[in-house]
Amino acid sequence: MAAVAALLSLPSSLTNSYSPIPPLFLIARDGCRSGPRWKRRNGRASAPVVCCHCTTPTSMNSFRRRNLLLSGLSSSFALILPISDLRASVELDEDVKMDLLVDDINAYSFLYPVKLPAKKFAFKWVESRKPERYSSAAPLSPDARQRIVSERVDMINNLVISVSIGPPNPRFLTSNDKSAWKAKDVADSVLSDKTALRVTSGQRMAESSVLDSHSLDVGGEPYWYYEYLVRKSPTKSAQEPNLFRHNVASTAERDGYLYSLNASTLSKQWEYLGPFLQKTVASFHLLPPTENYVPPYKDPWRFW
Repeated sequence: MAAVAALLSLPSSLTNSYSPIPPLFLIARDGCRSGPRWKRRNGRASAPVVCCHCTTPTSMNSFRRRNLLLSGLSSSFALILPISDLRASVELDEDVKMDLLVDDINAYSFLYPVKLPAKKFAFKWVESRKPERYSSAAPLSPDARQRIVSERVDMINNLVISVSIGPPNPRFLTSNDKSAWKAKDVADSVLSDKTALRVTSGQRMAESSVLDSHSLDVGGEPYWYYEYLVRKSPTKSAQEPNLFRHNVASTAERDGYLYSLNASTLSKQWEYLGPFLQKTVASFHLLPPTENYVPPYKDPWRFW
């Protein structure tokens, strides 16, 4: 873990206003270092982040449960439940403490923020969906192509981190050669399959606006990073017409499926909380499969 902490160290300071963060180094399979980039907009830079975690599989969750949970993100109270099965804690710097999550079932990992020691601030994460196999995971759309294999939320601070798996959408990714895929097309492929409403993929895409997209080679494998706004609030209690969710995401391909980590918060909180979510997205990494790995195509009929 000392090696991980050294590679992932970031010299940054926490302030109430957004300050640019240097690219977070990813640990590539061949041991090399590389980091995703975000374009500068309005003189400000952003950087992606990556994390992951693993636990035992659970039964499939319904659309209603997800919507009910997300509807509590803007409420004035929250259920505080213990977070279990944390594999390791890594101090990135003196300002933020990150925990490492490893999902052995789906073979990925990422980091997520847990504490700001200097400010005596702790994130209130709840594991709303424990990692589970693709066949039993909750679908993100009626066609059940893309499914959430794990999710955790901080209802007090309006934060959501989730990992989803699904096949590429041939409308946007027409080639079988993933090295030829463009980051914007990968983003469109993922976002087009990401809604619980019975609408066309074009209507689903209209809900989102991609702000930035780029790709990065990590250990010989392409990773695609993108930043986008969801143009309608996921909560019924939100009254502000310009209240959107600001998202950052990372996607990688394995076994013919797209593995995507998505982190989001309310747009009005982005300058303060966004840098931590960017660190989470930059840390997302597919791991070498172990004996516990269950590929998405295995036993598609199985729901437990």
